[in-house]
Amino acid sequence: MDFVFSVAFLAKHSEEYCAMYDICGQRSDGKVLNCPYGSPSVKPDDLLSAKIQSLCPSITGNVCCSADQFDTLRGQVNGNMTVDGIDFYIAETFGEGLYESCKDVKFGTMNTRAIDFVGAGASNFKVLHMDKCSKVVCSYTEWFDFLGQKVPPGFPGSPYSILFKTTIHDPSPMKLMNASVYSCNDTSLGCSCGDCPSSPVCSAPEPSPPSNAPCSIRIGSLKVRCVDFSLAILYIVLVFVLFGWALLQRKRGSRRLESSEEPLLNDMVGEGSSFANLQKDGIHPVEVQLIDHQGQNVVQFSFVQEWLSGFYRTYGRWAARKPTIVLFSSLAIVVLLCLGLVRFEVETRPEKLWVGPASKAAEEKDFFDSHLAPFYRIEQLIIATIPESKHVKPPSIITEENIELLFEIQEKVDGIRANYSGFLVSLSDICLKPLGEDCATESILQYFQMDPDNYDNYGGVEHAEYCFQHYTSTETCFSAFKAPLEPTTALGGFSGNNYSEASAFVITYPVNNAIMKVGDENGKAIAWEKAFIQLAKEELLPMVQTSNLTLSFSTESSIEEELKRESTADVSYIVMFAYISVTLGDRPPHSSSFFLSSKVLLGLLGVLLVMLSVLGSVGFFSAIGETSVASKYVGGWRGAKTNLQSTHAFITVIMTFITDTFVGVDNMCIIVDAVKRQPSSLPVEEQISNAMGEVGPSITLASLSEIVAFAVGSFVSMPACRVFSMIAALAVLLDFLLQITAFVALVTLDFVRARDNRIDCFPCIKLNPSSVEENEGIVGFRNGIAFMIFLQYFASNLKDLAVFDMILKAYCSDYKFDPFVALSVLDVHAPFLGLWGVKILVIAVFVAFTLASIALCTRIEPGLQQQIALPRDSYLQGYFSNISEYLRVGPPVYFVVKDYNYSLESNHTNQLCSISHCDSNSLLNEISRASLEPKSSYIAKPAASWLDDFLVWISPEAFSCCRKFTNGSYCPPDDQPPCCLPDEGPCGLGGVCKDCTTCFRHLDLVNDRPSTAQFREKLPWFLDALPSADCAKGGHGAYTNSVDLNGYERGVIQASEFRTYHTPLNRQSDYVNAIQAARDFSARISTSLKMDIFPYSVFYIFFEQYLDIWKLALINIAIALGAIFVVCLVITSSLWSSAIILLVLVMIILDLMGVMAILGIQLNAVSVVNLIMSIGIAVEFCVHIVHAFTVSLGDRNQRAKTALCTMGASVFSGITLTKLVGVLVLCFSTSEIFVVYYFQMYLALVIIGFLHGLVFLPVVLSLFGPPLRYTVIKEQLEEDVPSASSE
Repeated sequence: MDFVFSVAFLAKHSEEYCAMYDICGQRSDGKVLNCPYGSPSVKPDDLLSAKIQSLCPSITGNVCCSADQFDTLRGQVNGNMTVDGIDFYIAETFGEGLYESCKDVKFGTMNTRAIDFVGAGASNFKVLHMDKCSKVVCSYTEWFDFLGQKVPPGFPGSPYSILFKTTIHDPSPMKLMNASVYSCNDTSLGCSCGDCPSSPVCSAPEPSPPSNAPCSIRIGSLKVRCVDFSLAILYIVLVFVLFGWALLQRKRGSRRLESSEEPLLNDMVGEGSSFANLQKDGIHPVEVQLIDHQGQNVVQFSFVQEWLSGFYRTYGRWAARKPTIVLFSSLAIVVLLCLGLVRFEVETRPEKLWVGPASKAAEEKDFFDSHLAPFYRIEQLIIATIPESKHVKPPSIITEENIELLFEIQEKVDGIRANYSGFLVSLSDICLKPLGEDCATESILQYFQMDPDNYDNYGGVEHAEYCFQHYTSTETCFSAFKAPLEPTTALGGFSGNNYSEASAFVITYPVNNAIMKVGDENGKAIAWEKAFIQLAKEELLPMVQTSNLTLSFSTESSIEEELKRESTADVSYIVMFAYISVTLGDRPPHSSSFFLSSKVLLGLLGVLLVMLSVLGSVGFFSAIGETSVASKYVGGWRGAKTNLQSTHAFITVIMTFITDTFVGVDNMCIIVDAVKRQPSSLPVEEQISNAMGEVGPSITLASLSEIVAFAVGSFVSMPACRVFSMIAALAVLLDFLLQITAFVALVTLDFVRARDNRIDCFPCIKLNPSSVEENEGIVGFRNGIAFMIFLQYFASNLKDLAVFDMILKAYCSDYKFDPFVALSVLDVHAPFLGLWGVKILVIAVFVAFTLASIALCTRIEPGLQQQIALPRDSYLQGYFSNISEYLRVGPPVYFVVKDYNYSLESNHTNQLCSISHCDSNSLLNEISRASLEPKSSYIAKPAASWLDDFLVWISPEAFSCCRKFTNGSYCPPDDQPPCCLPDEGPCGLGGVCKDCTTCFRHLDLVNDRPSTAQFREKLPWFLDALPSADCAKGGHGAYTNSVDLNGYERGVIQASEFRTYHTPLNRQSDYVNAIQAARDFSARISTSLKMDIFPYSVFYIFFEQYLDIWKLALINIAIALGAIFVVCLVITSSLWSSAIILLVLVMIILDLMGVMAILGIQLNAVSVVNLIMSIGIAVEFCVHIVHAFTVSLGDRNQRAKTALCTMGASVFSGITLTKLVGVLVLCFSTSEIFVVYYFQMYLALVIIGFLHGLVFLPVVLSLFGPPLRYTVIKEQLEEDVPSASSE
């Protein structure tokens, strides 16, 4: 019969006596029990002494341990008394010192504190106990209480209870144990920085870098940024300078006006003058060089402009005579380019879409995936409670009803069977299984081993709450896949470590991933993911909503599938097409002539030419091997990973078409407008010739500027944006060529049709001439080129602006393109802008906007919000919102070491590890230091180290870990097969493992480091070793993919990784700052250790672009502006005009960026390309006005007014309204990316461009426009221009 009594009352309490000695029995689970007989300590024999010292070198002399206790620990003795509990007397100073020494020791496999595993997560030694975790009732320490617990059979821990006491009440010879405690910073221990931050080998953490907060100035209670303050001062100075200059100019102007001559109104010629006869002879004003009233002074164009004008005049006449040949030959070339579409391919791999070939992140990802393993796929559910009101904290989700609901959901998920090529795929077929046959599902159901029967057996909700604090120390809290589950990965919406107040369940299903280089290796997973989404929508969502909860969900392929759905649901552009068709037509004074004057067919054919130019561009690049790609990407940490995917080429083609339409329609309207301004009496060939000579140089200048600007976008390193820019540039070029060829031919045919009284859209139907009312306008003085020559003849000497306005109004009233717009410009807009006060106000306001935009530009953040790239009705919208709201864990980050030389001669091992004898500045020690400054380093905790655990695993102290059979093969721990079989009851000493011995003794190692051969032999053992209670350091599962064993036999490991976590990243800027901080850290460590080390996380490849996105944007914008300036300078040969165009373009881009800051539009590849292309589009608002100004006569005010009348209406109706209609349809898109990055940005561009082109630019030209250039060509005029008398 066993007797149970306290050792404290039977043992002889004196020095050199043992309280227990030898083994007297064991429990039912095989754990041995010691004998209670007090006896003097015993001197061990040499063999036993050697064994003891191999584990505890400091123990010498007598011991209280028999050979049986040391060698077997499991002797079988029947009928003896056994110990069931002991009292252990300790001093508080000893307990506190012991806790302080151990509290920071790291449990490498879980990358958590070891005290979480062996100390129930004790936060300090003197934490008072809680009565059922609620009331303070006792004074024993939390940690020691846990250590002294008597555990049931089968659980790790003490087989008998240990009651730790800090006082001795009764007279007793017992003494409080107050042995010397080694602090973890004691040099004799050699603790690492990761285990002991106060270790002397650990230098103090580097001071935090200077704050990135912008410079600010405090003015009273107002805090102003230095940039804003400086710009405000600059603006005040500029305004004073502007007003001073204006007053000076007003005084000079009044003096000149007093000394000037009266206007020569009596020189106005009649219809018989030579200038009127120019109309009859079909002479263009360029041919007569815009004559002044004496026939001597004329405007002299640049050589390039004059050559272009002559070329277009000659070409236009030839094209109008042979429209059919021109039309079909130009179409044939474009159709030939379209044949390249047969090689058109669609790229959907995000790393190929958004990462350039020279990308450092792409190279690192490829290295990681090929040498270690690609990150797993993520399928996720988030179930959350609903707060009663907006400002009330949501209730806890940890209730019995919700956990039972979670079991029901899990049962349905387990029941999914997806069809893939005739095979039924379940979650078990594709899930990640690190330690056996169970999926590594992250869910609080793992605290019940995913078994609903265990819910009541383990204690229900109370057991789950207990496991939140003891998930690493209690076996019943271990997951079904035999590993602890951190509650931070399965819960959300809590603060600190208050897991019980969590308001969300986060269920994550890691799924095996494959490197998608060839074939569809992830086909099974994708098939299951589609079935999972269908289940979530049709069954899980109603279940959750019935319980008054919310559900969001996502899979690895969700984003790609949602974007595909989006691309087939976007709005059509029929509205824009219809507007173009109506705009190109006339506004007949009589309804009977509507069918002749309308140009619906011409407009539709013009749009068709735009489409052909886009398809031809895509076909060309497809033919030469540049795959047409387009994508929108989404970056979001999803519990364990950033999910980024893509869609297909629909977006590239559509956006290229929209951009090309913006540009092409403008030129089409300008060409048609110019033709309609020609005298109706001229032949169609001459009308086309004169029109092309008039507008050819300006549309060439505009088109070349746009092509250059779009081509600059191809310098962007992201392939999707680069190819998009290349396609757009070539499409604009093809569209320009089609405009001056095919479209000119179509315009010729359309005007011939109208003259022949044939109905629009149905040219085979011809109206009766008698039913057609004359609507071609007045053929004579007021309509045509002769009138403009007459007007400009007097412009240089007219000083009575009323007379000038009267004559100009006469012309504008017959302005066929849009007389209402033209007269509005002349009657309201131009006179208003001509007022001196208005001019100064316009300059002041626009400069203010520009300076304010510069200040706002600094507030633009890099990035691309996930929700923006998705349809508005996508289920992922709520998912990404919940990710930011509930997730409390950051993305994992791996520090990858290349070419680690593990040979004994190399110092690489000590430069990497963080245990005893490792260098103080080793990689892992530095990571531990960085984790102490998470706000600047974005590193949340010390790294999990396979190297540290391997060195501990092979050490003699870990006698249950690295073991070998007598034949030298690997012997697992005693609690694993074949040493212990699950079906054979408790594990004992006997069996196949009874002769296993530790791999090494201390004498076998050199400074506790293995030799090269030992390292090479034992590393595969370690990576295959399963962790268990007897040896938790086994590397299988935790480090299976942490080391690349290919070629490691040569003494060098090509790749290995050390895993830690970033802090939670909720904003786009957090992701950018995290990758920058990790790279800076790795660069510093690599330089210090002279090793090749780089950080890797799954989101780096997509956020790398933002590290230098500002530099990229500014450089490309500068290149585009410079290129356009050169083009303008070459064609106009006017530095003055080119500088004004450049100034306006800079102001437009700055204002556009200011609007981006106001609207919260982020800077990314999409917005950078938009900004670059906006420069080309903005040229349209400037170049035509400037060109019209340069070819007009008179003073600056008169030339500006003439330019507004002649080209202002075209810019407004043919450019502004056309672009506006094209942009407005994007507002109805189901995609936020279309609304934000195309609708909002392009709408802002149209409005800003319109205001600068028709308000700011005319004012600037009237004040600072380039002067006229004159030359004497009287002789030429006498020869070329017949007089009235000779006629």
